[in-house]
Amino acid sequence: MECKDLDKKFEDIDGWTKTNDGREAFTKKYKFSDFKQAFSFMTSIAMKAEQINHHPEWENVYNKVTITLTTHDKGGITELDYDMALFAESCFKNYN
Repeated sequence: MECKDLDKKFEDIDGWTKTNDGREAFTKKYKFSDFKQAFSFMTSIAMKAEQINHHPEWENVYNKVTITLTTHDKGGITELDYDMALFAESCFKNYN
């Protein structure tokens, strides 16, 4: 699938935005009630990342997790990034 098509698919997922740092990547910030929930969410994502060998860039500050998705060896967005975003959304629903 072309990057343009994937851009459109990402835009259809609430809250995911294209990064403004000049690369082909999408990012989203998640907010939880506390650190324990944030870390649990990250653990779920980490297990999936290991399973598919596709690891996000992320940052955690107390109850906030920011995820950035791109496929470094392809130089942009791929289906793996889109699948990871959908997985993150599915996991996040468990906390709301």
